[in-house]
Amino acid sequence: MEAKDIEALLQAELDLSEVHVKSEGSHAEIIAVGDIFEALSRVKKQQLIYKPLNQVIADGSLHAVSIKAFTPSEWQREKKLIMPS
Repeated sequence: MEAKDIEALLQAELDLSEVHVKSEGSHAEIIAVGDIFEALSRVKKQQLIYKPLNQVIADGSLHAVSIKAFTPSEWQREKKLIMPS
């Protein structure tokens, strides 16, 4: 599954301000940013991301997923470490 397809799926299902996906074959690294993650644990954040992906995981289009989910304020701090210019 291509990165743009995963991004479109997540944007359609979740109220995200940003989503960044790197994919290679059936593996994907996802960074999701949105107010919907406010006051949620790391596990709950990941569950929100997995829910729209369940079908493509079940059919084998997507096999391995790495998820990092942030609120916009968390992302402002973290993006400098994760995505260097």
